[in-house]
Amino acid sequence: MRLDKYLSDMGCGTRSEIKKNIRAGRVSVGVKTIRDAGFSVQSGDVIRYLGEIVRYENFSYYMMNKPQGVISASEDRKMKTVIDLIDEEHRRKDLFPVGRLDRDTEGLLLITNDGQLAHRLLSPKKHVDKQYFAEVRGRVTEEDTQRFAEGVTIDGEYTCLPAELEILESGEISCVSVIIREGKFHQIKKMFEALGKEVLFLKRLRMGSLVLDPALSPGEYRRLTEEEIKAL
Repeated sequence: MRLDKYLSDMGCGTRSEIKKNIRAGRVSVGVKTIRDAGFSVQSGDVIRYLGEIVRYENFSYYMMNKPQGVISASEDRKMKTVIDLIDEEHRRKDLFPVGRLDRDTEGLLLITNDGQLAHRLLSPKKHVDKQYFAEVRGRVTEEDTQRFAEGVTIDGEYTCLPAELEILESGEISCVSVIIREGKFHQIKKMFEALGKEVLFLKRLRMGSLVLDPALSPGEYRRLTEEEIKAL
Protein backbone atom coordinates (compact mmCIF):
# COMPACT_ATOMS: atom_id res chain seq x y z
CA MET A 1 0.00 0.00 0.00
CA ARG A 2 1.16 3.55 -0.68
CA LEU A 3 2.50 5.28 2.40
CA ASP A 4 0.20 8.29 2.05
CA LYS A 5 -2.87 6.04 1.67
CA TYR A 6 -1.88 4.04 4.74
CA LEU A 7 -1.64 7.21 6.83
CA SER A 8 -4.80 8.68 5.33
CA ASP A 9 -6.80 5.50 6.08
CA MET A 10 -5.67 5.73 9.69
CA GLY A 11 -6.97 9.30 9.99
CA CYS A 12 -3.60 11.04 10.26
CA GLY A 13 -4.86 14.03 8.28
CA THR A 14 -5.81 15.05 4.78
CA ARG A 15 -3.84 13.55 1.90
CA SER A 16 -2.23 16.95 1.20
CA GLU A 17 -1.20 17.42 4.86
CA ILE A 18 0.27 13.93 4.95
CA LYS A 19 2.24 14.45 1.73
CA LYS A 20 3.61 17.74 3.08
CA ASN A 21 4.82 16.03 6.25
CA ILE A 22 6.33 13.16 4.27
CA ARG A 23 8.29 15.61 2.10
CA ALA A 24 9.43 17.41 5.26
CA GLY A 25 10.96 14.19 6.61
CA ARG A 26 8.47 13.70 9.44
CA VAL A 27 7.60 10.12 8.50
CA SER A 28 9.72 7.00 8.89
CA VAL A 29 9.37 3.36 7.93
CA GLY A 30 11.51 1.20 10.17
CA VAL A 31 14.69 3.19 10.82
CA LYS A 32 14.56 5.11 7.52
CA THR A 33 13.04 8.52 6.94
CA ILE A 34 10.82 8.36 3.85
CA ARG A 35 10.17 11.42 1.70
CA ASP A 36 8.26 9.68 -1.09
CA ALA A 37 4.45 9.61 -0.56
CA GLY A 38 4.18 6.71 -3.00
CA PHE A 39 6.62 4.53 -1.05
CA SER A 40 5.20 1.01 -0.77
CA VAL A 41 4.73 -0.18 2.81
CA GLN A 42 4.42 -3.83 3.74
CA SER A 43 2.65 -5.77 6.49
CA GLY A 44 4.85 -5.68 9.58
CA ASP A 45 6.52 -2.34 8.79
CA VAL A 46 6.85 0.00 11.76
CA ILE A 47 5.59 3.36 10.58
CA ARG A 48 6.02 6.57 12.55
CA TYR A 49 4.14 9.76 11.73
CA LEU A 50 5.23 12.90 13.58
CA GLY A 51 7.09 10.66 16.02
CA GLU A 52 4.12 8.39 16.83
CA ILE A 53 3.75 4.78 15.69
CA VAL A 54 0.71 4.32 13.43
CA ARG A 55 -0.69 0.80 13.29
CA TYR A 56 -2.99 -0.20 10.47
CA GLU A 57 -6.48 -1.53 11.23
CA ASN A 58 -8.48 -3.29 8.55
CA PHE A 59 -11.66 -2.58 10.49
CA SER A 60 -12.51 0.11 13.02
CA TYR A 61 -15.45 -0.04 15.43
CA TYR A 62 -16.80 2.88 17.47
CA MET A 63 -19.74 3.21 19.83
CA MET A 64 -21.29 6.68 19.76
CA ASN A 65 -23.95 8.29 21.89
CA LYS A 66 -25.58 10.17 19.03
CA PRO A 67 -26.90 13.61 20.05
CA GLN A 68 -30.07 15.21 18.78
CA GLY A 69 -29.72 17.54 15.80
CA VAL A 70 -27.12 15.42 14.01
CA ILE A 71 -27.97 13.16 11.09
CA SER A 72 -26.93 9.52 10.69
CA ALA A 73 -24.98 9.82 7.46
CA SER A 74 -21.38 9.72 6.27
CA GLU A 75 -21.53 13.17 4.68
CA ASP A 76 -23.96 15.98 4.00
CA ARG A 77 -23.47 19.39 2.42
CA LYS A 78 -25.78 21.26 4.77
CA MET A 79 -26.06 19.37 8.07
CA LYS A 80 -23.62 18.01 10.61
CA THR A 81 -23.28 14.23 10.45
CA VAL A 82 -22.22 11.63 13.02
CA ILE A 83 -18.95 11.19 11.10
CA ASP A 84 -18.22 14.90 11.64
CA LEU A 85 -18.19 14.13 15.38
CA ILE A 86 -15.29 11.70 14.96
CA ASP A 87 -11.90 13.30 15.72
CA GLU A 88 -9.63 13.71 12.69
CA GLU A 89 -7.11 11.25 14.13
CA HIS A 90 -9.80 8.52 13.98
CA ARG A 91 -11.79 9.69 10.94
CA ARG A 92 -10.89 7.32 8.14
CA LYS A 93 -12.74 7.89 4.87
CA ASP A 94 -14.57 4.56 4.79
CA LEU A 95 -16.40 4.93 8.13
CA PHE A 96 -20.20 4.86 8.10
CA PRO A 97 -23.04 4.54 10.65
CA VAL A 98 -24.71 1.14 10.93
CA GLY A 99 -28.36 1.97 10.34
CA ARG A 100 -29.97 5.30 11.06
CA LEU A 101 -31.35 7.19 14.00
CA ASP A 102 -33.70 10.08 13.25
CA ARG A 103 -32.25 13.56 13.55
CA ASP A 104 -34.13 14.18 16.81
CA THR A 105 -33.37 10.72 18.25
CA GLU A 106 -30.29 10.13 20.39
CA GLY A 107 -28.45 7.15 21.76
CA LEU A 108 -26.47 4.14 20.64
CA LEU A 109 -25.00 4.20 17.15
CA LEU A 110 -22.33 1.84 15.84
CA ILE A 111 -19.84 3.39 13.42
CA THR A 112 -17.52 1.15 11.44
CA ASN A 113 -16.10 0.28 8.03
CA ASP A 114 -17.02 -3.41 8.36
CA GLY A 115 -19.68 -3.84 5.70
CA GLN A 116 -20.30 -7.53 6.38
CA LEU A 117 -20.99 -6.92 10.07
CA ALA A 118 -23.30 -4.02 9.21
CA HIS A 119 -25.25 -6.21 6.80
CA ARG A 120 -25.71 -8.93 9.42
CA LEU A 121 -26.91 -6.45 12.03
CA LEU A 122 -29.36 -4.74 9.67
CA SER A 123 -30.68 -7.73 7.75
CA PRO A 124 -34.42 -8.22 8.40
CA LYS A 125 -33.83 -11.98 8.39
CA LYS A 126 -31.56 -11.72 11.44
CA HIS A 127 -34.21 -10.01 13.62
CA VAL A 128 -31.58 -8.23 15.75
CA ASP A 129 -33.14 -6.66 18.85
CA LYS A 130 -33.02 -2.87 19.15
CA GLN A 131 -34.05 -1.44 22.52
CA TYR A 132 -35.21 2.13 23.06
CA PHE A 133 -36.29 4.34 25.93
CA ALA A 134 -39.18 6.65 25.05
CA GLU A 135 -41.21 9.40 26.64
CA VAL A 136 -44.74 9.38 25.24
CA ARG A 137 -47.56 11.90 25.49
CA GLY A 138 -50.56 9.93 26.74
CA ARG A 139 -51.18 7.16 29.23
CA VAL A 140 -49.66 3.90 27.99
CA THR A 141 -51.71 0.87 29.07
CA GLU A 142 -51.50 -2.91 29.10
CA GLU A 143 -53.79 -2.84 26.07
CA ASP A 144 -51.03 -0.95 24.21
CA THR A 145 -48.52 -3.58 25.35
CA GLN A 146 -50.73 -6.27 23.83
CA ARG A 147 -51.08 -4.32 20.58
CA PHE A 148 -47.31 -4.09 20.29
CA ALA A 149 -46.99 -7.83 20.95
CA GLU A 150 -49.48 -8.59 18.18
CA GLY A 151 -47.89 -6.21 15.66
CA VAL A 152 -49.02 -2.63 15.09
CA THR A 153 -50.15 -1.57 11.61
CA ILE A 154 -48.53 1.66 10.42
CA ASP A 155 -48.97 3.78 7.29
CA GLY A 156 -52.38 2.14 6.90
CA GLU A 157 -50.94 -1.01 5.35
CA TYR A 158 -47.75 -2.36 6.91
CA THR A 159 -48.00 -4.56 10.02
CA CYS A 160 -44.84 -4.42 12.10
CA LEU A 161 -43.24 -7.52 13.56
CA PRO A 162 -44.26 -8.23 17.16
CA ALA A 163 -42.51 -5.84 19.54
CA GLU A 164 -41.98 -5.72 23.29
CA LEU A 165 -43.43 -2.73 25.14
CA GLU A 166 -42.64 -2.36 28.85
CA ILE A 167 -44.36 0.37 30.85
CA LEU A 168 -41.91 2.09 33.20
CA GLU A 169 -44.25 4.90 34.21
CA SER A 170 -47.79 5.58 33.04
CA GLY A 171 -49.31 9.05 33.15
CA GLU A 172 -49.96 12.12 31.04
CA ILE A 173 -46.34 11.63 29.99
CA SER A 174 -45.48 7.94 30.03
CA CYS A 175 -42.00 6.40 30.12
CA VAL A 176 -41.54 3.09 28.32
CA SER A 177 -38.99 0.60 27.04
CA VAL A 178 -39.53 -0.70 23.48
CA ILE A 179 -37.75 -3.57 21.73
CA ILE A 180 -38.20 -3.90 17.96
CA ARG A 181 -36.60 -6.32 15.52
CA GLU A 182 -36.74 -4.25 12.36
CA GLY A 183 -36.04 -0.65 11.46
CA LYS A 184 -38.73 0.97 9.38
CA PHE A 185 -38.63 4.74 8.88
CA HIS A 186 -39.86 6.48 12.06
CA GLN A 187 -41.18 3.08 13.15
CA ILE A 188 -41.60 3.61 16.90
CA LYS A 189 -43.10 7.06 16.41
CA LYS A 190 -45.58 5.67 13.89
CA MET A 191 -46.46 2.71 16.12
CA PHE A 192 -47.44 5.01 18.98
CA GLU A 193 -49.17 7.37 16.57
CA ALA A 194 -51.33 4.42 15.45
CA LEU A 195 -52.37 4.07 19.10
CA GLY A 196 -53.26 7.75 19.40
CA LYS A 197 -50.10 8.78 21.26
CA GLU A 198 -47.08 10.95 20.50
CA VAL A 199 -43.40 10.19 21.09
CA LEU A 200 -41.74 13.20 22.71
CA PHE A 201 -38.27 11.74 23.28
CA LEU A 202 -36.53 8.66 21.93
CA LYS A 203 -33.16 7.15 22.82
CA ARG A 204 -31.64 3.88 21.63
CA LEU A 205 -30.05 1.87 24.44
CA ARG A 206 -29.07 -1.42 22.81
CA MET A 207 -28.50 -3.06 19.44
CA GLY A 208 -28.07 -6.82 19.63
CA SER A 209 -25.42 -7.48 22.26
CA LEU A 210 -24.07 -3.91 22.15
CA VAL A 211 -25.26 -1.74 25.04
CA LEU A 212 -24.79 2.03 25.20
CA ASP A 213 -21.99 2.95 27.60
CA PRO A 214 -23.57 5.20 30.27
CA ALA A 215 -20.25 7.04 30.58
CA LEU A 216 -20.69 8.49 27.08
CA SER A 217 -22.37 11.89 26.95
CA PRO A 218 -24.30 12.85 23.79
CA GLY A 219 -21.78 13.42 21.02
CA GLU A 220 -19.06 11.30 22.63
CA TYR A 221 -17.74 8.00 21.30
CA ARG A 222 -15.17 5.31 22.08
CA ARG A 223 -13.65 2.26 20.45
CA LEU A 224 -15.39 -1.04 21.04
CA THR A 225 -13.62 -3.48 23.32
CA GLU A 226 -12.45 -6.83 21.98
CA GLU A 227 -15.24 -8.50 23.98
CA GLU A 228 -17.89 -6.25 22.41
CA ILE A 229 -16.58 -6.93 18.91
CA LYS A 230 -16.55 -10.69 19.47
CA ALA A 231 -20.10 -10.59 20.87
CA LEU A 232 -21.36 -8.72 17.80
